[in-house]
Amino acid sequence: MKGNKETGKKILAVIFWLCVWQAAAIVMKDSIVFVGPKDMLVSLWEQMREAEFWISIRNSILKIMGGFLAAFFCAIVIAGIAFRVHWIKILLDPVIQLAKSVPVASFVVLLLILAGSEKLSFFIVFLMVFPIIYVNMGQGLECADDNMLEMACVFKMSSWRKFLYIYRPAFMPFLLSGSRVALGMSWKSGVAAEIIGVPSHSIGERLYMAKIFLNTESLFAWTLVIILLSFLFEKIFLYILKTFGGKALKGETHR
Repeated sequence: MKGNKETGKKILAVIFWLCVWQAAAIVMKDSIVFVGPKDMLVSLWEQMREAEFWISIRNSILKIMGGFLAAFFCAIVIAGIAFRVHWIKILLDPVIQLAKSVPVASFVVLLLILAGSEKLSFFIVFLMVFPIIYVNMGQGLECADDNMLEMACVFKMSSWRKFLYIYRPAFMPFLLSGSRVALGMSWKSGVAAEIIGVPSHSIGERLYMAKIFLNTESLFAWTLVIILLSFLFEKIFLYILKTFGGKALKGETHR
């Protein structure tokens, strides 16, 4: 019952702000500068009837989520190796700090020259996601219980069992937290890269064209699409991650 009440309150809050948004659009009466949710949804419906709309979404999903998944698995593997081999961790630290500090725009310009616009979003997402997952995975592995590890050595527990019952409960909360941040960053940085590179048949191209033609309804509609895609993939990915985490994330499954 408590969960239903909280959901109801959240829905009412969303409805309230939608009403405020629509009222602001009516008061301003300038569709070039600002539009309401009604105009946005009409524009979205019109575009959904075009094949180009779905092609753009498909291409952006493949590149952005491809970059995210590539960075996710590479970061996990490399973080595990760095945890076992200390000199590799020392060697990688400056690179990770550089990746965390350099502005996205700098990476975009550099990769636009090196890789071209078609692959730009994939590489940008990879560079944004990798340090987040790497750092969180490394911190999680370091939090493994030393007493449990000593006991595992005494009882000659296999490496797989140590991973499953000692390391996994330690790193999963960190990995989950890092994934939440990385998923949001992947869509923001990926679409930003597409707007700059303007690859054909992409969400970024559609946003860029909306800006060129001062089509605010289309701009808002595509922004809504990005939000929904980000939300959807976050829920799916985190659900899979929580399932893998098992009891290690028992408290997280209800969030």
